[in-house]
Amino acid sequence: MTTEVTQLTYDELAALMKKGAGVTVEPSDLESRADAPFADFGLDSLGLLGIVGELENRHGRALPTDAERCKSPRAFLDLVNGTLTTGA
Repeated sequence: MTTEVTQLTYDELAALMKKGAGVTVEPSDLESRADAPFADFGLDSLGLLGIVGELENRHGRALPTDAERCKSPRAFLDLVNGTLTTGA
């Protein structure tokens, strides 16, 4: 299976939060408060785990186990995008 390497954006993260956890948040709010804990946006660890699973399915590769323990949008995007870029 061929997967295109792309960068996960705040827009896509907001869409994944809505789809995977039923949490509605504006992408601009995620970006402006990128270091705020996910809990401030209403996303719990189970919701984040669902997002990790969706991304793994979408890209056909496992994300690091640290992904589900990321505490903020910025930390999550940095980890995911670093993984997608390096293929690690």
